[in-house]
Amino acid sequence: MKLNELYENAPNVEITGIKINSKEINKGDLFICTMGATVDRHNFIGDAIKKGAKALIVNKEVDASIPYVKVENTNKELAKIARKFYNHPENRMNVIGVTGTDGKTTTTTVIQTLLGSDKCAYMGTNGRSCAKFSKTTANTTPGAEVLYGYLDEFINAGCDTIAMEASSEAFYNGRLEGIPFLVGAITNVTSEHLNTHKTFENYLNCKCKLFDQIRNDGYAILNKDDEHFNEVLSHCKCKVLTYGRDESCNLYIKDFKIFSDKTLITFVLFGKTYQVTSPLLGDFNVYNLACALLSCVALGKKMEDLIPNISKINVSGRLDMLPNIGQDFYCMVDYAHTPNAIDKILNFVHTLGVNKSIVVNGSAGERDHTKRPQMGESVLKNASYAIFTYEDPRSEDPLEIIKEMTSTVKGVYNNYEVIVDRRQAIRRAIELASENDIVLILGKGNETYEKLSTGTIYFNDEEEAMAAIKEKLETKKLTLK
Repeated sequence: MKLNELYENAPNVEITGIKINSKEINKGDLFICTMGATVDRHNFIGDAIKKGAKALIVNKEVDASIPYVKVENTNKELAKIARKFYNHPENRMNVIGVTGTDGKTTTTTVIQTLLGSDKCAYMGTNGRSCAKFSKTTANTTPGAEVLYGYLDEFINAGCDTIAMEASSEAFYNGRLEGIPFLVGAITNVTSEHLNTHKTFENYLNCKCKLFDQIRNDGYAILNKDDEHFNEVLSHCKCKVLTYGRDESCNLYIKDFKIFSDKTLITFVLFGKTYQVTSPLLGDFNVYNLACALLSCVALGKKMEDLIPNISKINVSGRLDMLPNIGQDFYCMVDYAHTPNAIDKILNFVHTLGVNKSIVVNGSAGERDHTKRPQMGESVLKNASYAIFTYEDPRSEDPLEIIKEMTSTVKGVYNNYEVIVDRRQAIRRAIELASENDIVLILGKGNETYEKLSTGTIYFNDEEEAMAAIKEKLETKKLTLK
């Protein structure tokens, strides 16, 4: 695209890409000098030119050897430029946004599975994927210059729909501004990300921005059992469909029974009853499945066509039971990192008839401090034993994070220990496990990194747990000999 196709009176310069990071510039790119919280990208114009930038978008007069267009606000221009550069992909596909404190990844992944990855793309915590590719992403929701490129990439791969996680922080940072959602769904709302939003009211309002951006012909999918249902409903100017345990819901969860390997559910949709078998475990996943099914129904899909795909559901890093290689105990990895999610997963685990539950848990650095004591309490009141460790401490002292997590439980609970090193914490949990116990490693799911003060390292909870299990079994063999 040429610069004068983006701005009428601009020079006739061919643009091959758009970037806001001077380090990522390729020859022919347009460098947009956005303003960050601590960085002014006008200061990197020289670097961008050296790397091959062809033109600039600025909001102040600059001395540059390449053409530039001066605008009032480069941050606001970014999304407009990206939409136009990629030929408005947001209008060429159905966009489903899923928000909520917990369950976004599961629900969006289930939507993709129900609709088929040949036609429905996924984007969120687990990267971006469709039938033709699966790739990692730097952020759950990338900036506009990347986001619209991804949408265009999915369209070129044959997708006509995308199910994407829509986090409060994405709305707070304006990354989803201007996206016309055909379907907006919400799982639940409990306190989270107060480091960013400061108050729960601000957090809830950011969640509700999703419903402010639903198209006039679109649908809002709401959890009628959530305590903030009415506040969310007040933001909906479109058609509303509800799910929950109330008979008045459009998708009524009439009954369910959870087994160790499946969940049997009775749904009632618009008065018609459906019996389904889901591989997802836990009552919270009954709600996630209901949300996903109703989102697909809002697109005009029939339950009869969706139900056969339920058996194909597989959500990486969520309630992942590790394979049995000879151990007499269970080991599960899950992404749970909020007090509500921890409560729910531990309550579910104890319905499986296990003996003791041994939990490895931490809390992310440079994130919401207010939830840390609640997380510690959630673990200790529900688990048989806990090992507190680091979890992406970033620049914070991991021991100080753990002190915050245990600040309200000293003298109340003594069923825990502290092992700062996560690898050693996982090994200790495996070492403590006896017959029919379960080890739960929470917070990271199947992620492959840890963010430390010294930088990002490769680390995967599932791999570490399997290595510890193998080591335990080998030690046991040697002892028997």
